[in-house]
Amino acid sequence: MPNSKGLNVKDSVNNERLFAVTNPRIHAFFTSVQENKRAAVLIIPGGGYHHLSFNISGYQLAKWFNTMGISAFVLDHRLPLSPDLTEREKAPIQDAQRAMRLIRANVARWGIDTNKVGVLGSSAGGHLAATLGTFKTDFSKIKDSLDQYTFRPDFMVLISPVIDLGKYAHTGSRDNLLGPKPSEALLKQYSLQYQVTKSTPPSFLAHAFNDKAVSPQNSMLFYQALLDNQIPSSLHIFNQGGHAIALRNNPGSTNLWTAVCEKWLTEIGIINENK
Repeated sequence: MPNSKGLNVKDSVNNERLFAVTNPRIHAFFTSVQENKRAAVLIIPGGGYHHLSFNISGYQLAKWFNTMGISAFVLDHRLPLSPDLTEREKAPIQDAQRAMRLIRANVARWGIDTNKVGVLGSSAGGHLAATLGTFKTDFSKIKDSLDQYTFRPDFMVLISPVIDLGKYAHTGSRDNLLGPKPSEALLKQYSLQYQVTKSTPPSFLAHAFNDKAVSPQNSMLFYQALLDNQIPSSLHIFNQGGHAIALRNNPGSTNLWTAVCEKWLTEIGIINENK
């Protein structure tokens, strides 16, 4: 495992939150053979890069994807506060890139089209998901058989995502990921509106106008960058929801985000209505 001091760090779980990850891993949620649409998604839970809320922004979303015929994989990535890391900011993206490669290495076995593998992230998980979709540097190469597979997602679903680590930063996510005094170069590198290019995958963004934790300006900045690079994407800023947009039980029109997202996945060809 790269970027490790070899310390004996134990997993720490409390109240459906994962506070320490010894070994990064994915939890697989497969569809039935009859319902399989041959698509997959890597789900990255939120938690401010402090913990992973693996149930509400992980397992529950995976089960929803299964109802659409999409296989889902929930990522437990190393957290940047771990004392085992030599470079704190690299561990999450290393684990996310490796997870995507692991999925693509098994597409034949798992009945997945290698060109229909996307990523979903919520809050800080949205930041890591967008990092996966915009960073071109290979942080996870370890000279084994998985290196040959691309880590680039084919689509991104970003829910209340942390994007900017400057003016509109969620300070907890920024400090946990980059440390208390990051350089201006590092802040810009991890402010993902600056990393969007014409090869960035199509994206679906959902945010709430009244989100007091992560400003909706984060989604606005990312969408503007997608627009500037002519990446067909979908942005939805709902009136209500705060920083708690979940699978169900959202206020008002915010509860429509899942139905709209499913239509978008059909629109971009991830879900084939005829199969």
